[in-house]
Amino acid sequence: MQIGIGIPNSVPGATGSGLLEWARRADKAGFYALSSIGAVSYPSYEELTLFAAAGAVTERIRFFSNVMITPARSAAELAKQSATVDQITNGRLTLGLGAGWREADFILTGRDFAGRGAAFDSILSDLHRSWNGEALDDAARPASPPTVQSPIPIMVGGTTKAAIKRVVEHGVGWTAGGMPPEAVAEFAGKVRDAWTAAGKEGAPKIAALIYFGLGDTEKQSREALEHYYAPMGADTASMIAGSALRSPEAIKGALAAYEAAGVDELYLDPTVPDPNQVDLLAEAVFG
Repeated sequence: MQIGIGIPNSVPGATGSGLLEWARRADKAGFYALSSIGAVSYPSYEELTLFAAAGAVTERIRFFSNVMITPARSAAELAKQSATVDQITNGRLTLGLGAGWREADFILTGRDFAGRGAAFDSILSDLHRSWNGEALDDAARPASPPTVQSPIPIMVGGTTKAAIKRVVEHGVGWTAGGMPPEAVAEFAGKVRDAWTAAGKEGAPKIAALIYFGLGDTEKQSREALEHYYAPMGADTASMIAGSALRSPEAIKGALAAYEAAGVDELYLDPTVPDPNQVDLLAEAVFG
């Protein structure tokens, strides 16, 4: 199982210089990839912009948007932005894409929340067309520059039949988000069955995430998660805040549980923006 670390682009108190230092430390520590969390309607740092900058100060670590709210963007813009990051990082980008649940993301970008599923399907198809050098409209020229990866790999989020269909038709795998190991294992089985039934080679990748906050940071960690998930209601936000891993022992237990559940890539997402959290997590994971 590959171990990735989130970058605190959505954690209150994060700064540009701190995020780049976080990326440098994660690269040197040996984490597989840096993952982001994205929401237009939250005062976070935009993930593809951040990945482009982080790519310039790192050498080997991959980048994973986990997940980017896709129907709140246009296909042409996303194709161009992701191809740019793919080039700058020399092929180190994976797109984690989802339909989204915050209606505010769609209000702010002038897009239709109710129709986000159909829009998501259309964008997934158009991304591949654009990366292949096709124009997305008869009146336009191709929008995307060439990519290093052909195509840029896509991991699809969601727990619906439509999500499974999107994985099979457009993706290399499924990203579970913050689900417990047993729930990840159950849905991942459905994804694998659909993959096999479609006659696809190999197996889909399975990714999952869980939050962490190490050291004397529990109050700060809880407040960050409760603030981010406030639109889901106080009880749900509090539950998510309470699920974060806050000791090396808890982290080691989670690693074992998710690996047993068949997860290929586990991302530990931060709740505190201090780059020293990278070092503490590396000691817990690799030490």
